[in-house]
Amino acid sequence: MTSQVSSPAEQADGPVVGEQRKAEGAKGVRRLDRVIIRFAGDSGDGMQLTGDRFTSETASFGNDLSTLPNFPAEIRAPAGTLPGVSSFQLHFADHDILTPGDAPNVLVAMNPAALKANIGDLPRGAEVIVNTDEFTKRAMQKVGYETSPLEDGSLDGYHLHPVPLTTLTVEALKEFDLTRKEAERSKNMFALGLLSWMYHRPTEGTEKFLESKFAKKPDIAAANIAAFRAGWNFGETTEDFAVSYEVAPAATAFPPGVYRNISGNLALSYGLVAASRQADLPLYLGSYPITPASDILHELSKHKNFGVRTFQAEDEIAGIGAALGAAFGGSLAVTTTSGPGVALKSETIGLAVSLELPLLVIDIQRGGPSTGLPTKTEQADLLQAMYGRNGEAPVPVVAPRTPADCFDAALEAARIALTYRTPVFLLSDGYLANGSEPWRIPDLDELPDLRVQFAQGPNHTLEDGSEVFWPYKRDPQTLARPWAIPGTPGLEHRIGGIEKEDGTGNISYSPANHDFMVRTRQAKIDGIDVPDLEVDDPHEAKTLVLGWGSTYGPITAAVRRLRRAGESIAQAHLRHLNPFPKNLGAVLGRYDKVVVPEMNLGQLATLIRAKYLVDAQSYNQVNGMPFKAEQLAAVLKEAIDG
Repeated sequence: MTSQVSSPAEQADGPVVGEQRKAEGAKGVRRLDRVIIRFAGDSGDGMQLTGDRFTSETASFGNDLSTLPNFPAEIRAPAGTLPGVSSFQLHFADHDILTPGDAPNVLVAMNPAALKANIGDLPRGAEVIVNTDEFTKRAMQKVGYETSPLEDGSLDGYHLHPVPLTTLTVEALKEFDLTRKEAERSKNMFALGLLSWMYHRPTEGTEKFLESKFAKKPDIAAANIAAFRAGWNFGETTEDFAVSYEVAPAATAFPPGVYRNISGNLALSYGLVAASRQADLPLYLGSYPITPASDILHELSKHKNFGVRTFQAEDEIAGIGAALGAAFGGSLAVTTTSGPGVALKSETIGLAVSLELPLLVIDIQRGGPSTGLPTKTEQADLLQAMYGRNGEAPVPVVAPRTPADCFDAALEAARIALTYRTPVFLLSDGYLANGSEPWRIPDLDELPDLRVQFAQGPNHTLEDGSEVFWPYKRDPQTLARPWAIPGTPGLEHRIGGIEKEDGTGNISYSPANHDFMVRTRQAKIDGIDVPDLEVDDPHEAKTLVLGWGSTYGPITAAVRRLRRAGESIAQAHLRHLNPFPKNLGAVLGRYDKVVVPEMNLGQLATLIRAKYLVDAQSYNQVNGMPFKAEQLAAVLKEAIDG
């Protein structure tokens, strides 16, 4: 998809763009294959909006992209402080990419705190654009600058562009009836216009977005558009920016199709809606808001036209209780949460195991323990999902690998839940939830058929010849019990958490029956049909790197680096974590070394060692940020050479 740009005559008061600039030859244009940009400022400076708009235009231009929003947990952290810095990183390219990038080529710093918090991540020679208006003595002292970094030589290794963003924005908006404070709020749009000029991003989409966003406040919309255009024209006319850059569309990176930019939580939401349609069941979400899962509740609440019902409960326990009730009533039932909420939901998840009803438990993982790091990412809920319930209560676990893959993971979780009558964990995380990438919109005939057959009548004949309904009489292939909708004549049966008798579903305290039911529930999970693990090993390597979830991008990028350098290494990535693919043991046995990078202290590695007696080597990170490809490449090189 590409944005169309109007002719100069049609936009006399807008930026000069496209072919006109090239014809005039005012400034040089340099072709690049990829760029990593980071916008950084106070959490009230609109950095997430700025990054999101730049991303949207980049997607419409046809580049491959990957993003990393990073923001404080506080709604409004103290202005001008290091804890209050919010940033948005975007990596875009003319080829297939997998991560938001290790180090930014360009940093836009709206104040001293943003510069101080991010300058350490930049390589020498990077472009640094700073809002000089914010570099007051008081603001610099607040973050520990004794002298101005713009003047003391500490930034000599970078291409520094001092720009009075605030002053220029206020000047551009002087014709509007705005206070200075109101005008200053548009400085992020000025910065966006400047970066749009630097990298030849389309402009029409952003202007339409601003008109729509502020439709009820046309003066504010006009002011933001004016600031955006002023930033674009500043780039065109100032002598400080002698070169602009072009990153061509990634024409060969994508299979044919219609694409859109999508975040993990949005893809998950769409996947849940698609699953309900493919199952021909109403979708019911029982949820309590919690970062970083709340966006799923927000999105699904918009889709009543698809038969979606959302319930914002008073707490986590009520949310999953309502969802389980909806499952009993015949809905595709979902509850969304993060790690702290999973702890509160654990008793009801165990009840769902006992009742053997389909229920999707979506855990968008974040840093812990307890409240932990609400806006940072981690993979530390795997063992909680596997074992975090009383008694033997096995639950299938699936994990998406990229933001777009969250759509397919939702469909797969629904398939397992509906086919095997079981709660299913879907483990996403903050990195996937908030990050984005291009997603090919699938055709309807590509989606799986998830329709289920509800129980309609008696399913068992007693010795006396009478026909009855046994709620725990199982399908011999899946071991799933019948799903009987309340109110169906003749299908009345007990529910509850006390152990059931095999077949009849009556309450049973028999030791032999309990042993049988525990083993049967485990056998049902162990017997779930999951695809074999695929291994990427073009050179018959001796070392395998095994990952799961959101580590896919950094691991794959690291593997690519090593192979380009002539190293031989194999890669495999798990979607199904319970049960494991049936060929996993054979795969692990083919390699001398197995390395498992995780954003936890070694949870998958612990499971691998215990089940397969393989001396898997852990490489762990728990700093709230995703792995860097260069970092992983160095670790894997050591494993190959060791």
